[in-house]
Amino acid sequence: MLTALSIENIVLIDRLHLEFGAGLSVLTGETGAGKSILLDAFGLALGSRGEASLVRAGQARGQVTARFDLPESHEAIRWLAQNGFDAEQAGGELILRRVQQADGRTRAFINDQPVSVQMLRQTGARLVEIHGQHDDRAMTDAATHRRLLDCYGGLTADAEAVRRAWDAWRALEGELAEREAALAQARENADYLRHTLDELEELAPEEGEEERLAEARQTMMNAEKIASELNAAFESLSGNNGAEERLSSALRRLERFGGGELVAPVVEALERVLAEAGEARDTIETALRDCAFSQADLERTEERLFALRALARKHRVTVDELPNLQAEFTKLLDDLAEGESALARLREEVKTARDHYHGLARDLSEKRRAAAEALDEAVQKELPPLKLEKARFITKLEPIDEDGVEGGPDGLERVSFHVQTNPGTAPGPIMKVASGGELSRFILALKVVLAERGSAPTLIFDEIDTGVGGATAAAIGDRLARLAEGVQVLSVTHAPQVAAHAQGHMRISKEPAPGEQGETTVTRVAPLDEPDRHEEIARMLAGAKVTDEARAAAKRLIGSAA
Repeated sequence: MLTALSIENIVLIDRLHLEFGAGLSVLTGETGAGKSILLDAFGLALGSRGEASLVRAGQARGQVTARFDLPESHEAIRWLAQNGFDAEQAGGELILRRVQQADGRTRAFINDQPVSVQMLRQTGARLVEIHGQHDDRAMTDAATHRRLLDCYGGLTADAEAVRRAWDAWRALEGELAEREAALAQARENADYLRHTLDELEELAPEEGEEERLAEARQTMMNAEKIASELNAAFESLSGNNGAEERLSSALRRLERFGGGELVAPVVEALERVLAEAGEARDTIETALRDCAFSQADLERTEERLFALRALARKHRVTVDELPNLQAEFTKLLDDLAEGESALARLREEVKTARDHYHGLARDLSEKRRAAAEALDEAVQKELPPLKLEKARFITKLEPIDEDGVEGGPDGLERVSFHVQTNPGTAPGPIMKVASGGELSRFILALKVVLAERGSAPTLIFDEIDTGVGGATAAAIGDRLARLAEGVQVLSVTHAPQVAAHAQGHMRISKEPAPGEQGETTVTRVAPLDEPDRHEEIARMLAGAKVTDEARAAAKRLIGSAA
């Protein structure tokens, strides 16, 4: 619930701090005392549109802070957590703050952490509902009507299951549409795919083949020069009077000569050199054999290399990517062959998902119809005491059928609240048919019925008793008090019958601004103790001059409301 509201430099309010308790609290005062300013300031903290004109004249900025005490399981805290905001550390306390600059800019905070105005507004909507004659933000959206009906009927979990089933069905339908489009495209390209795949399979490209062929071609083109150099090296090593022959001659002479230990190391060294020379000769011979090729070999190598490069250019890939292209085209043709059976399976999955959605949605529709009848009956019972005895409240369920698709993510029907204000007139949407005063009383009746199932923790009613008096005003006060047994209720009222039911009472007034010259005034709000409360209700009964008779009437009124 709302525990405190602090306002600084907003219009006629210089500095104001109010504390609120549970139950019903009322704000009373003379017309023009500043009740609307107070609500505008509160709305600013809840995320309503900011304006430079809200800043008190001569000030650089204004500020409004609203403090709420909530259970940690409350929807607002869960919603903030889902959107990446850690509200649980506050232990269930939320502080909404809005700073309005005189240049029109605003800043928003939740628990002193900067947030967007949109997040502040969406959080505020989960904490407070403001109901008035001309601005009923909680009831303008038909989606709210559906949510309230589902809350009343205990159908929130059913509605969520329907939404999940819808999302699953539509996701499968999207996948089916993509598969069908891909298969249709594959059919159109089938001849091209087969022709290209035949080319690729005939050529059978291998990974890294281009590099190997290019090296082989270069080697063959240089083979004659390479062979000439290798032959020269072979002659130098093994030809007549070559290195091998001279080394062998030297070795034989030393072996015949002997020479003992002095010559032995030299003989060993010559033997090693001769052995390595033999290995070098063998290597040269191998290289010479490898250099041997025919012109046909070169032509075959060049033909394949050029064929691979031509095919790669044709498909705008590299030669090394040709094997992947072959695999891709093979898969596409395989998919085409398997496509019809895969589509048949997917179509069956879509049908199953659609049937599952419609089964859940039809069951939800039946429950909604039953809940709508019960809601209409319960609200209808609240109307006669509110001077709406000839009116009817109707929860209308309209089938959804858009673009040939029955239903939607929220079920098979739209939910909207309609009213008939007088017999013989056509029922219509509550926001269009009901007048300002009637709308407030319809909503009060609805909120009394929904108090424990579909209500924000704090409800504000702005002068819903306008135009009524006597027994009707007393009935409004009684229903506000009943409503306040389950939620916190704040009511701006001119009716003493309503004020008599309150547990908390504040009086709004205008006073000269302290320390300022001229006719500058400020709005003041004073909590009333019991004697002052009696005096204020007596003033509301009597007008400008409070008489003893008015005080006695106020005492009786408070006693009868207790």
